[in-house]
Amino acid sequence: MSNIVAIVGRPNVGKSTLFNRLTESRQAIVDETSGVTRDRQYGKSDWNGKNFSVIDTGGYVMGGDDEFEVEIRKQVQLAIEEADVILFLVDARDGLTPMDEDVAALLRKSKKKVLLVANKVDNSKEMNNLAEFYSLGLGEPHPIAGMTGSGTGDLLDVVVQDFNDIDEDETEGLPRIAVVGRPNVGKSSFINLITGQERNIVTPIAGTTRDSIFTRYNMFGFDFNFVDTAGLRKKSKVYEDIEFYSVMRSVRAIENSDVCILMLDASQGLEQQDLNIFSLIQRNYKGVVVVVNKWDLVEKDNNTHKEFEELIRSRIAPFDDVPIIFTSVINKQRVFKVLETAKQVYESRSRHISTSELNEMLLPIVKEQNPPPSVKGKWIKIKYITQLPTRYPQFVFFCNLPQYIRDPYKRFVENRIREMWDFHGVPMTIYFREK
Repeated sequence: MSNIVAIVGRPNVGKSTLFNRLTESRQAIVDETSGVTRDRQYGKSDWNGKNFSVIDTGGYVMGGDDEFEVEIRKQVQLAIEEADVILFLVDARDGLTPMDEDVAALLRKSKKKVLLVANKVDNSKEMNNLAEFYSLGLGEPHPIAGMTGSGTGDLLDVVVQDFNDIDEDETEGLPRIAVVGRPNVGKSSFINLITGQERNIVTPIAGTTRDSIFTRYNMFGFDFNFVDTAGLRKKSKVYEDIEFYSVMRSVRAIENSDVCILMLDASQGLEQQDLNIFSLIQRNYKGVVVVVNKWDLVEKDNNTHKEFEELIRSRIAPFDDVPIIFTSVINKQRVFKVLETAKQVYESRSRHISTSELNEMLLPIVKEQNPPPSVKGKWIKIKYITQLPTRYPQFVFFCNLPQYIRDPYKRFVENRIREMWDFHGVPMTIYFREK
């Protein structure tokens, strides 16, 4: 199963800086002003061959009635509930504060693996400040400097020591299909209809579905595992920020899958949360089938279907080569087409093109018909192409001047590969290397 690491702490202790360090990105906004992080950030990281997701939370403030502070408190509590490891960040320069004690009290109740991390430790003076943090009752502080990366390697050794490799559980080697999307778009109803049983609880309460589980499907010529999130939650617990929860829940389901069925609600259109989940699928290089459910609720004319599809493709660009299917689960319309398409996408994602076939069919195109444009009078010559032996399609083009290859040409090459070998619905990576 996938592993999730959440970074929590009071405002302005350097959580977003540490997030950027762990994910090797500049995804989270870093600012001296406290409270900048309001929307959650999700990233991928790995250490010593072990992969995990990192979640950057907003600064936790107890007792305030500011609308954003209330929402951030809910989301921090949810991140704590869902995470496997919690990094509790404190500021060694400022020393122990009452707000740190508030967060510590919350974490002591969680019964999760909590690592106390003292940030901004750049010299011996800050090291001397660490003693007071022992009073929080969360063990020995791990000193780091998020800005420079000092100490983060030792910290990550402790973070991943109990993690299993994600790929260990292959669930009998069957394709794994995840059904993901915003709350109340019809995910559980879809699986109940397909399996012919009330396997998943369906209620009008958004966010009823809970923990990642596998449902074996072996009927009508199909044999795969559904990855869904199921389990009853008490009504009193349905107070979390639902949009945040749907992404948290999707992290595990997506990482445990080969192909994702992303369900949209036709009556609500394509919302930002749908795009967030699509981005998660793409960043994890999973196959995807977009399903527009509740199509029966939409008033239609001759162009409605086409316009809706064009809108989706424009919003998910540049990765717009995905199957889009319009369904009504309640009316049992085009449901099996979804399964057939997911199976095709899985087969495409697993496809390996031999080096000889690639060079025979594609090399003439990139070498003679449409070579890369020259840069500063220098001609780029592609020598040969090969596909890497990886879980999703990755291709390497060996050439003389890879540093001059620009994104438009990479997109051209990717589109030609998609057309020639049917990688519809499958993310891929194109590399240019010197030869």
